[in-house]
Amino acid sequence: YHAAGAVRDVAKALGLPPDQVNALADCCGRWSDGIPCAERLAEAGFDADNPLLRRVLALTAELIGFPRHLSQHPGGFVISEQPLETLVPVENASMAERTVIQWDKDDLDQVGLLKVDVLALGMLSALRRCFALIEAYRGTRWTLASLPQEDPATYAMVSRADTIGVFQIESRAQMAMLPRLQPRTFYDLVIQVAIVRPGPIQGDMVHPYLRRRNREEPVDYPSEELRPVLERTLGVPLFQEQVMELAMVAADYSPGEADELRRSMAAWKRHGGLEPHRQRLATRMRDKRYSEAFIERIFKQIQGFGSYGFPESHAASFALLSYASSWLKCHEPAAYACALVNSWPMGFYSPDQVLQDARRHGIEVRPVDVRYSDWDCSLEPSTAAQPAIRLGLRLVRGFRQEDAQRIEAARRQRPFGDVDDLSQRARLDVRAREHLADAGALRGLAGDRHRARWAVAGVEPQLPLFADVEQPVEAPVALPPPTIGEDLLTDYATLGTTLGPHPLTLLRPRLRALRCRSSRELGAVEHGRPVSVAGLVIGRQRPQTASGVIFVTLEDEYGLVNVVVWHDLAERQRRVLLQSQLLRVDGRFETQSGVRHVIAGRLTDLSPLLTGLDVRSRDFQ
Repeated sequence: YHAAGAVRDVAKALGLPPDQVNALADCCGRWSDGIPCAERLAEAGFDADNPLLRRVLALTAELIGFPRHLSQHPGGFVISEQPLETLVPVENASMAERTVIQWDKDDLDQVGLLKVDVLALGMLSALRRCFALIEAYRGTRWTLASLPQEDPATYAMVSRADTIGVFQIESRAQMAMLPRLQPRTFYDLVIQVAIVRPGPIQGDMVHPYLRRRNREEPVDYPSEELRPVLERTLGVPLFQEQVMELAMVAADYSPGEADELRRSMAAWKRHGGLEPHRQRLATRMRDKRYSEAFIERIFKQIQGFGSYGFPESHAASFALLSYASSWLKCHEPAAYACALVNSWPMGFYSPDQVLQDARRHGIEVRPVDVRYSDWDCSLEPSTAAQPAIRLGLRLVRGFRQEDAQRIEAARRQRPFGDVDDLSQRARLDVRAREHLADAGALRGLAGDRHRARWAVAGVEPQLPLFADVEQPVEAPVALPPPTIGEDLLTDYATLGTTLGPHPLTLLRPRLRALRCRSSRELGAVEHGRPVSVAGLVIGRQRPQTASGVIFVTLEDEYGLVNVVVWHDLAERQRRVLLQSQLLRVDGRFETQSGVRHVIAGRLTDLSPLLTGLDVRSRDFQ
């Protein structure tokens, strides 16, 4: 239980109305683990002295941190010598033919039961789909094993942080690290995957490694006996195995004691258990004449790995997928973007952001159209070097896959003549027809959205008795076409993306009047200068290692802007920060080693401008 979920369940149980339940949960914030203060309660219209509210908050405080429900690992299983139900309470899971053990997973170790977790990754499905798309379009069959290794163009793209949609190195933190690390080999990617984690960050390993890699400080080792342990990472322990090996070499841990240390690192955040190791490590390392500063730094790093640290083998496996997805994005960007959208939900970005990125890279994206679209997005021939992406019917919100399959089957027989022909042969009900019309998927058969809506409203069920009766010809109805703004808003409502102008293209004249620069214009701004930027909020992150700092990602028509919001500003302007769809940031521009961001000084909610997109002018065409 986090605070928001706990207060929501307690408030429901004590009978608060739904609007108050939602408002009270909003007071807790997305990242809070404590009950809201009186100031936040008053801001939301609550009386902090109300007896019922005080009771809700008191019970919430007791509930935070308790397990909320049973959950299952999607690929986890337990092996036992005796029938499992004779040892552990077992119940049916919600998924068919799955069961759940009613013990915490970490408690299984205490009784000696063997637990195995099989890691399922959506990226594996995306890569398989991408390979299939390339083979169908180009006739070339790629596999993970046959992709060209150590490709310079791929590493150049990665070093530019052009990694939207790439496995593991697509987050804001990873993209900020890439220009500084400048990966040039596969092992560089292994380190890149592992270094942006709570373990290395909390253990203060990141900056020393970067300084040593960039030859800003010499590589040294606490002792010669630790050189083989730390040499491959320039004297800085970055992997879980190195921490265990370090304990074995520097503190004479046995393999069993090192494994015990590993288990303690994994569990100390919840159960403690590292203090005995601290004393043991310190005593043995003093006996071997290691300095107190080094001993303290090592234990701090061990605590960091307790939050989250990668085994080197795990990082190498992930780096393989990072390289494969990077190579595909570099050399087959259309197929890769298409596969990502077909594999969603997965990854860090929505289909809209993946498709906007593809368009910025010169990929043609074609709209959903019942005459051509399958359920999945597909590739179509184009005059450019890269194929065009045809959006699939899967993007139409509320549309069913079985309806799409009937459309595909009917279209294989012969093309559709009109909306009536489509509806009859694909057996589409009213709901399916309306979804297609609203999404613009009938544009080729009926015209714009307004005309398509009129056409589907006139579709009558064809009774066998009257199948050959000639229908009267209706006079055409003149309907005003939708505006650019109407199309854009409806695109986002029905498809989650638009192939028309980006919303900020329409708003750019107003934003320019507010002296807001675009992401493209930031390239000419000097380090340290004051700037104003505005964009759609596509991400808010507050990592545990960031001491309350919130990282916001804004998107405009040219790309992304990274914003850093310090904790005190986030508290002062919490409502604007969390509720804005279109956000203006006034602050200071910083650029270093190819990494650009804006340090926020003031936030302004410009979301009302989005409601003004319904303009009658067609000047933007």
